[in-house]
Amino acid sequence: MDSAADITPRKPPRARVSDAIDPDAAPTPAAPEAAPPPRQRDYLEGFLAARPAEEAAHGPGSALQEAVIAALREIYDPEIPVNIYDLGLVYGVEVDENADATITMTLTTPHCPVAESMPGEVELRVASVPGIRDVEVNLVWDPPWGPHKMSDEARLELGML
Repeated sequence: MDSAADITPRKPPRARVSDAIDPDAAPTPAAPEAAPPPRQRDYLEGFLAARPAEEAAHGPGSALQEAVIAALREIYDPEIPVNIYDLGLVYGVEVDENADATITMTLTTPHCPVAESMPGEVELRVASVPGIRDVEVNLVWDPPWGPHKMSDEARLELGML
């Protein structure tokens, strides 16, 4: 009688990368005797060694600039229920390499009731963003503000779409 070891099926051998045949490296009919080149195992080495590109801490598109824009979106015009950024009152948001923010903005009219307080509120809100060192608010009147400067979200909120 046979032992139990003789009838136990054997596990098939595991596949190894070194066993794989690269179809692109197979010999051509013109040179059938040429052996395929050995397979290189470093095909992922460059991918695994690469590190993600670091985001710029400052400048256009940086996380700090996005945080400043988010802070500006929390300030609402007292007469219009839309934030000043989507209303189009903010013409520019710059954050330099020293983490200093420069906000260029306007108001709906020079006789706006918050003409004296709005730039101060903008300065306080932007200065409260973590990472911002200093804030400068430039109030400009040229080009003048108009409803065409509002974002689509603001127009939708005001029923202008």
